[in-house]
Amino acid sequence: MTVGAVTPEATQAKTIRLDWPAGYDAAFKTGQFITCYWPDEPSHKRAYSLSSCALDRGFYEFTIRREGKMGTRLLDWIKPAQQLMVFPPTGRFLPVFEPHKHLICLAGGSGVAPFRGFAREAARRKVMTKLTILYSVRTPQDILFHDEFRQLERENPHFKFDVTCTRHDDGDHHWPGRHGRIDAAWVKRHISDAANTIVYACGPNTFVEFSEGLVFELGIPKEQMRTEKWG
Repeated sequence: MTVGAVTPEATQAKTIRLDWPAGYDAAFKTGQFITCYWPDEPSHKRAYSLSSCALDRGFYEFTIRREGKMGTRLLDWIKPAQQLMVFPPTGRFLPVFEPHKHLICLAGGSGVAPFRGFAREAARRKVMTKLTILYSVRTPQDILFHDEFRQLERENPHFKFDVTCTRHDDGDHHWPGRHGRIDAAWVKRHISDAANTIVYACGPNTFVEFSEGLVFELGIPKEQMRTEKWG
């Protein structure tokens, strides 16, 4: 697939749009991931969650930070008109858009990427499902898709986007919102009906494992949790 656009998102992060070739029309679901590799390095493959949704047709979008060999090369060298080899979307990290459900999405760093797809689809389909993203980043400069999420909040009365920063302000960038890590008390404040709550967690292994322990602490059954770990 050909790179259609490369968009800087935040500190050391970019969104890459891959344009579908003529005649390509994929059947896939929001929340899935694609696997990519450079044509000159077929042995080095990396999976990336889609940050676009299944209603976005004609392209895939995924969002990267500088991590590992693949992420570093993509961040530093990817340009429009270049090509990447792409395996079709797969995966089971899928939103359950049922009217009585509440999806609470715990995101660490670039782990917010698939939840952008969740929020896009929910707004466009005007679903009644409650959707809450609780997002942990180091500093305000690390927030991905901030403006888009705020716009989606205005479009969808059932959607809420909340951010916590784990580092103190650096003097030049004051953060008026919450500070500290995601904890059980913060998540619990967003739960009104535990039996109909599904918790999603996406991010680095350590973040997802922490989230699993947090959900256990809240007494939510394991069957009501979905995870996507990035090594």
